[in-house]
Amino acid sequence: MRYLHTMVRVTDVDRSLDFYCNKLGLKEVRRKDVPAGRYTLIFLAPPGQEGVAEIELTHNWDPEPYDEGRNFGHLAFEVDDIYATCERLMAGGVTINRPPRDGYMAFVRSPDNISVELLQKGGPKPPQEPWSSLPNTGKW
Repeated sequence: MRYLHTMVRVTDVDRSLDFYCNKLGLKEVRRKDVPAGRYTLIFLAPPGQEGVAEIELTHNWDPEPYDEGRNFGHLAFEVDDIYATCERLMAGGVTINRPPRDGYMAFVRSPDNISVELLQKGGPKPPQEPWSSLPNTGKW
């Protein structure tokens, strides 16, 4: 058995690609339009990890509301520098819902409210400001 991907539904392809690619740093691996089913599949992966652990964004062409199912927890990514990553995301307009107060873990959300966990590679960094003092914002 081999893990292939996790699928999340998205309502706005451009906003989702901006978040996952431009802000998180994933890249589009492949895309498939399925006119008969009225949907598009877009596969993303971290650079150099194509085919290993991908995210499948599914865009249904006919709009429908998506609730925030708590049965789906979150996506998780290991990052080289949790503080630099959160700084870059904030500069790009992403809300840090759970700041990395512990130097190890942070949470953000995609435009469709998918929770994304960011974990510091190799264990926690020493706590530092402003992160140590920032409260949680919204849900994560």
